Amino acid sequence: MSIWSQAYSAKKAGIDLHVWRKREGAPAKKGDKPVLFLVHGSSFSARSGFDLQVPGLTGYSMMDHFAGLGWDVWTVDHEGYGRSGWRDGVFSYVKEGVDDLKAAMAVVTAETGQKSAVMYGGSSGALRAACFAAACPDAVDRLAIAAMVYTGKGSPTLADRAKKLDVWKSSNKRPVDHAFFSTIFNRDKPGTSDDRVAVALADSEAPLCTHVPTGTYIDMCANLPLVEPEDVKCPTLLVRSEHDGIATDEDVMEFFARLPNKDKQFTMMDGASHAAALGFNRGRLFHVLQVFLGMPAKVSG
Repeated sequence: MSIWSQAYSAKKAGIDLHVWRKREGAPAKKGDKPVLFLVHGSSFSARSGFDLQVPGLTGYSMMDHFAGLGWDVWTVDHEGYGRSGWRDGVFSYVKEGVDDLKAAMAVVTAETGQKSAVMYGGSSGALRAACFAAACPDAVDRLAIAAMVYTGKGSPTLADRAKKLDVWKSSNKRPVDHAFFSTIFNRDKPGTSDDRVAVALADSEAPLCTHVPTGTYIDMCANLPLVEPEDVKCPTLLVRSEHDGIATDEDVMEFFARLPNKDKQFTMMDGASHAAALGFNRGRLFHVLQVFLGMPAKVSG
């Protein structure tokens, strides 16, 4: 069966947010497939991150992969990213992303009849997803987060980024270009991804933007922690890549240990870096996610 796709608009504070959906076959009726919602990070939009088409390579669309496994897959461009609107002066901080997700989930509910979903977020998308799960516990059935940071203590990436904190605070816009996108894949461990992926990502973003919001950079440098683990009540998977300077093992393991729901898993993935979903070993991440997010409901005897 072929992959079907559809774009929608979600309304928030007078602007349109771009919502993108993919699944196997057009919907025959509401609620015929479980909903998986993907939450993007700080530096590129949803479709570039989760539905990337790389010339000469296959298997880089996370949306296509999970659609093929039977999911109804959704994502949204947060305010200031990709195809979404951007109000003057808005920094698009992590917690502002909660309102974006509320607006997008209203579209999901209208189209599928489902008021909740399983959710995945990476990097600042992990923070957005965790904040949303804390704020709207009835809307998230299961949560998977990767490239997560809790307090930021000991993070080499954030220590380096904080050197420009005054720059980030001075403007709500941060420039991005081809050279910048290459740094995302090479800053932690060169050789964990194909160089053609960074080029394809930059080519995907170039027609959409020259700048992205600075809010998540400010948050991760100056405002952590943004969510406490005790406030995330749903079953949760935390995935940690071997080569990821956004946080230390100790930082994310503390977050995991304090998650209150005993239906939780922690996975350490060797051979992966911060952008694991676009790396050579993305298939291992996808496998871990499918096992957790598709787990059967607990049976009480």
